[in-house]
Amino acid sequence: MLHKAIGAEVRGFVEREYEGKPARVVIASRLYHTHAEDLWEAVTSAERIPRWFTPIEGELRLGGRYQLKGNAGGTITRCEPPKAFDVTWEFGGGMSWVTVRLAEEGKATRLTLEHIMPKGVMEDHWKKYGPAAVGVGWELGFLGLGRHIESGGGIPPEADPAWMVSDEAKAFMRASAEAWAAAHVAAGEAPEVARGMAERTAAFYTGG
Repeated sequence: MLHKAIGAEVRGFVEREYEGKPARVVIASRLYHTHAEDLWEAVTSAERIPRWFTPIEGELRLGGRYQLKGNAGGTITRCEPPKAFDVTWEFGGGMSWVTVRLAEEGKATRLTLEHIMPKGVMEDHWKKYGPAAVGVGWELGFLGLGRHIESGGGIPPEADPAWMVSDEAKAFMRASAEAWAAAHVAAGEAPEVARGMAERTAAFYTGG
């Protein structure tokens, strides 16, 4: 059953330039069984986002500012429904970027998310947790979005205290962290380093 609960189907990690500066990029992708217009609405509507992620406010349009409750805020820098949007991701005094792409595959739609982080920022955090810290968090969102697309309603996993302390949730966090370690190794990181980062990430999310 657990394999069905993992948020992403494809994970990747690359290092490349973004806006002329070196960056680390965490990539997650999943196929959702709905059409692009419905998936677009689910990930951009202030009414639907809280059903799978977290409440959002602001001007959800090109050039507008958004704020996720208890999380990041930023500016919408690209908006091309129902295919693409980009935002700045401003949190804890730092800024990174998130891009989302939707592409129909038959009767389903693939969502691909990239979280782009500048190198040299929060290096201690990176050395401790690696890509799993960002990856596990986004996979919780992918999981919630999948439940929402299937049911039309839903409570975000992180907003369900009973689920967050359940054995299923802890297994999810560990499996996700391990999968991100594998993606990190595939990108060239030493296995023992990647595993250490993932183990610390899993411990953070599971409370030990």
